[in-house]
Amino acid sequence: MTEETSDRAFNGLKGLSFVHSAVYLGLLTIWLIDGPPKLRAGLGWAHGLIWIGMTLLVIAAARKAIVSFRLAVLVAVIGGLGPFAGTIGFVLEGRSRKREKAESYSVHNQRPMER
Repeated sequence: MTEETSDRAFNGLKGLSFVHSAVYLGLLTIWLIDGPPKLRAGLGWAHGLIWIGMTLLVIAAARKAIVSFRLAVLVAVIGGLGPFAGTIGFVLEGRSRKREKAESYSVHNQRPMER
């Protein structure tokens, strides 16, 4: 798998994680204001199905080294109770990946030391 494909897959999972967090936030909001039961049920089902999908996708992504094992566990285990943790994990891992690429670029593009 190329680095570009891996980055695309990571960003797709990250976007899905943000969608999952938005659905969960909607569910919490409807629950807190005692909103319509059908809407609450719909958001609850959406949250559950997205969580199952995210779990399967991040396990596959961890096996292909697209995401870290730590992030896969965070999304799969804690994601059912609060997907915000997984979204934060994606943001932090994305920053770490950018930092590693920048460091790798600077190391490989240095001029040889003059004596």
